[in-house]
Amino acid sequence: MSYSTPPAAGRFRRELSYLLRGLPVGIVAFTVAVTGFALGLGTLVIVGGIPVLAGTLRAARGMARVERRELEALPGRPLPPHHYRTTGGTGFGRVVRSLAEPQSWRDLAHMVLALPLRVAGFCLAVVWTVGGVGGVLFVAWGWALPRGEGHQGLLELMTGNDSYAGEAVFMTAVGALLLATSVPVVRGMVALNRSLAGVLLTNRTAAHRAAVAAAAARTGTATASAGTAGTTATAGADATTGTAGADATTGADATTGFAGTDATVPVPAPATV
Repeated sequence: MSYSTPPAAGRFRRELSYLLRGLPVGIVAFTVAVTGFALGLGTLVIVGGIPVLAGTLRAARGMARVERRELEALPGRPLPPHHYRTTGGTGFGRVVRSLAEPQSWRDLAHMVLALPLRVAGFCLAVVWTVGGVGGVLFVAWGWALPRGEGHQGLLELMTGNDSYAGEAVFMTAVGALLLATSVPVVRGMVALNRSLAGVLLTNRTAAHRAAVAAAAARTGTATASAGTAGTTATAGADATTGTAGADATTGADATTGFAGTDATVPVPAPATV
């Protein structure tokens, strides 16, 4: 799969969208992970917990697949590889063996540990974008705020200056600063999410071992096929050689017999007295 770096404006919108929807997604993922794990572990003694744990791991695997795809598309770069073991068998035995898949447990851990990052990313995204726009446009709505005793603006709380003009200038400057730094802040939070995914949702070592094993299996199959082809060719050559030798012998015998039959035997001349 090929990736291309998205335009700067489009990339920022997608990163901001990722952080804003990350909070509800993170809450759902955390709830599913904790509830499924606790329920499965609690009912493990009555065997019913095994399908619950297997289903929870399957859900974690699906959410991890979506998370990888999103984090790869945002910067246009792939994450390190990952590997899931092939679960053989059928029926309940297959369900039990699926619990021994290590990458699925790492996916489950990501569902739990990603929630704090998603909360922080959502808060920073809202403050740096909505707060920045609100600060820049303070002169358009700041006049409607109640003023007087008991109603103090940010500038007045910080400096004691209750001037509306000073408050407008201060809030506009703060809003401009937030908007100017929104891109690196949003991108930094996305990079933290990508780093966590790189630790838990990928496994370069396991993927490398699986690739080496697959290559060795392919090499062994090719060698076995070559050996079978060589054996077949040798058997064919031996059969052909034997037939030719038999034909040659038969031909020689036939020639000898024919020559013996047609040969003229010389008669000795009569002796002269």
